[in-house]
Amino acid sequence: MGMVGGGNDAFIGQVHRIAAAIDGQIELVCGAFSSTKEKSKLSGKQLYLPDERVYGSYDEMFEKELALPADVRMEFVSIVTPNHLHYPIASKALASGFHVMSDKPATLNLDEILKLREELNKSGLLYGLTHNYTGYPMVKEAKEMVKTGKLGKIRKVVVEYPQGWLSTDLESSGQKQAAWRTDPARSGGCGCMGDIGTHAENLMEYITDLQIESICADLNTFVEGRQLDDDGNVLFKLNNGAKGVLHASQISVGEENGLKIYVYGELAGLFWRQLEPNTLQVMWPDRPTEIVRTGANHTNLSERALYNTRLPAGHPEGFLEAFANIYRNFASTLQAKLQGREPTELELDFPQIEDGVRGMAFIDTLIRSQKCDDKWIKITEY
Repeated sequence: MGMVGGGNDAFIGQVHRIAAAIDGQIELVCGAFSSTKEKSKLSGKQLYLPDERVYGSYDEMFEKELALPADVRMEFVSIVTPNHLHYPIASKALASGFHVMSDKPATLNLDEILKLREELNKSGLLYGLTHNYTGYPMVKEAKEMVKTGKLGKIRKVVVEYPQGWLSTDLESSGQKQAAWRTDPARSGGCGCMGDIGTHAENLMEYITDLQIESICADLNTFVEGRQLDDDGNVLFKLNNGAKGVLHASQISVGEENGLKIYVYGELAGLFWRQLEPNTLQVMWPDRPTEIVRTGANHTNLSERALYNTRLPAGHPEGFLEAFANIYRNFASTLQAKLQGREPTELELDFPQIEDGVRGMAFIDTLIRSQKCDDKWIKITEY
């Protein structure tokens, strides 16, 4: 793996590196870690990479890596930059023959992801997107319960993602993560909804295997002077007739990372929260609520959940392990491709280009809904 972005002063780059390394299938061999060559070299030195494999730009990295023997050069690139750089880096990587794993959202806007999808389809290469919350074993179990009909037809979904870290004008203090996430030029047309609202949207569509058809959005900016939304409420209609509510906020004071989802079917309901990820609640109309736990009842878990469970009962699996499942499944699919075999359904279980398109279409439609006087806006055709 090579990496673009994620230098020593970046949070998410280290998360990606840890997640990629957990299963021993991926080795970081090169990188262009910063916007300047000096900073990139310093980060590379701290990661114990050979100096000649640390580059001043992604253009230089792709050119020089391509010139190396096939058994030495990187095989895929991990993109962990601010949003506005996702498309140009991914596009150049595909044109250079490298597979891509990208942080989310996939691109700055819908036009870019549609171009990227076309380029990807022509390339025959792999593309992964780190919607990492779909990597939790109990999220996999929830998906399988819906898929096998245990909930019956889905009627309603409620998904929430409250945070409180942007409840003040943090971007004016020089805090790097706040600065680019609240800057339209680097973040895109949405702030909170682009950053964490897309995680909520992706989690909901992943578990239910349904798609949002139309949206009624109310986006808000509470911190004075902020250019992008820091809070939002969305009513949505799904393509099976179900209805739902999505709430995302980064000004909910005291909240940490409160992603949670409720799925209600004709026969049963589900509840899962990211702050207690090893537990899935199954709610029945005629008997007590069932508690399903990662590891504790292996014999009762689905193959999908077991494939993404590493530890026995009583050993919590969390954010990094879920993130690692995305990288592990991507690496297994890439390995299958290199070996000339078809990857299994479980290996292919990671967010891909269509998830990126859905996320950008969601953001695009939110913006149009916010600007329109009509109550309901059809999700963007793509």
